[in-house]
Amino acid sequence: MTALQAVVMAVLQGVTELFPVSSLGHAVILPRLLGWPIDERAPDFLPYLVVMHLGTAAALFFYFWRDWFAFLGSLISSSSPRSATDRRIFALVVLATIPAVVVGYGFRKLLGDAFGTPTLAAFVLIVNGFVLYFADRIAGESVGVLEDLNWKGALAIGVAQCFALVPGFSRSGLTIAAGVVAGLKHEASARFSFLMATPIILGATALEAPKLMHQGATLGGPAIISGVVAGVVAYASLVFLMRYFNRHEFEAMRPFSFYCAAAGLISLAIIAVA
Repeated sequence: MTALQAVVMAVLQGVTELFPVSSLGHAVILPRLLGWPIDERAPDFLPYLVVMHLGTAAALFFYFWRDWFAFLGSLISSSSPRSATDRRIFALVVLATIPAVVVGYGFRKLLGDAFGTPTLAAFVLIVNGFVLYFADRIAGESVGVLEDLNWKGALAIGVAQCFALVPGFSRSGLTIAAGVVAGLKHEASARFSFLMATPIILGATALEAPKLMHQGATLGGPAIISGVVAGVVAYASLVFLMRYFNRHEFEAMRPFSFYCAAAGLISLAIIAVA
């Protein structure tokens, strides 16, 4: 992978990991469309991937640092009603994270094989668009705040996150959609989705780190640069998305649903004639 390819993929990661358009799907499809001979199973690809996800996780933590410090404070002290609320929200984040951890570990090899299939990713991206569209239609104009979320809603969001392990399905898209169907406002659902993303991304990174140490992998310049670029772009994406969901409540996912459907159809057409 060249330095230019690494930077382009890092920008793609920083945007699509948080926008509801599937980072895995784009990572599988884009190299095929551009004719880049990138082998996702190559030994030097793993360090690049790990550092890039670390950059995204860092952006998530820096943006939501007040929430994480509030969670920590609520575990240390329980003297105020706010502490009880923060502790409850933290417990829901943990609960919603469990399904993806279990499914991801159990079906890791199967999902890894699907990772390298651009046609499948493009088709699932179209399905992702339909899910986003109809979730907004079902939810209507939700009004619930994060404090209204119960354990059933959190578990449903966690189950929805499991499908994002398939390339083409968006983790943020499915979890935000599940949240609004559960009655949350888009902004509240996005906040919960992004809070869930931090332990998921860090956990996946920690799972791959021992491989790097065992293989004696080293971090080259392109990997480090891609991590920084992915982090900066991810932070900018967070700023945009949280403002967007704050200002758009009714059918806020519709533009992303149209994009996913169009991107998937165009990708299938290009792959078919290539």
